[in-house]
Amino acid sequence: MASSKDYLQFILEQLSDLEEITYRAMMGEYILYYRGKIVGGIYDDRLLVKPIKSAVSYMPEAAYELLAPKKKKIDSFKLAIDMFSDDFMEDGRSDELQ
Repeated sequence: MASSKDYLQFILEQLSDLEEITYRAMMGEYILYYRGKIVGGIYDDRLLVKPIKSAVSYMPEAAYELLAPKKKKIDSFKLAIDMFSDDFMEDGRSDELQ
């Protein structure tokens, strides 16, 4: 199932306080970039985040998921929108996304 443009717009609105958030459509899904680096994507209308140190430390209990179950294993995990809350951005953890 491809992700909807409405869900993409919803996520982009949640991230609107961040500058340099971009995306690229790819095979019905969307890859998300922060300052030119991949940080996650939208797959089947779910926001999945690359398990980088700052994201893991902010969400230690997050469940890992496969992007495409019968394909090459690529780990990522579900993300609650609040990862991009003011607390996350203000305490410096967002710097690790660079």
